[in-house]
Amino acid sequence: MNFNEFIIALPKIKNIPLPAEASQFKMAPPYRDKLIKQQKDNIKNARQSAVMALFYPDIKQLTKLVLILRKTYKGVHSAQVGFPGGKVEHEDQNLLQTALRETHEEVGVSPNVIEVYKELSQVYIPPSNFMVQPYLGIAKQTPKFIKQETEVEDVLEVYLADLLDDSNLTNKVVKTSYGVEVEVPAYLLNNHLVWGATAMMLAEVKDLLKQTLKL
Repeated sequence: MNFNEFIIALPKIKNIPLPAEASQFKMAPPYRDKLIKQQKDNIKNARQSAVMALFYPDIKQLTKLVLILRKTYKGVHSAQVGFPGGKVEHEDQNLLQTALRETHEEVGVSPNVIEVYKELSQVYIPPSNFMVQPYLGIAKQTPKFIKQETEVEDVLEVYLADLLDDSNLTNKVVKTSYGVEVEVPAYLLNNHLVWGATAMMLAEVKDLLKQTLKL
């Protein structure tokens, strides 16, 4: 989709109710309900984090979304695809500031060029006990991405058209952080499998944009 058409339609998103779980559960792993019940006490003390679903034009003025491939490390989100973002730090005044700061740190996009359009529905991540607050924003100029070498393996520039294309929905057997192999719903974007909490957040973004763009 042409970016000018995208930003003309995007303000409508502010008045659309969040679909929340109605969207998120489309891409939820089958064991999620069980984990949520097991960790209901932990949720009350979950660590806070925030991420940014950032859309922007490429050099051909086509609309893209930036995702990141995390480094391989000894942790539950090793080598997974996610949004730019991370945990709240002491200097952050609120969760939006966290999302903007982390986006700057991880992919080099300054908060000054990001216009935030909507606060999305929170998602709880059982393996790491994080409550994640996503935001949807845009950068009106093509960013020059600078990846954070210590945490980001690669910056993934995904076409909006690919996110909206249902043919990129798939199922994949993955090994979870608990060492169990299960089949999960996923997106296949830029030859990477996107599943779990990121896929759940993408599902809400996708449904909101389909309403906004009347697709």
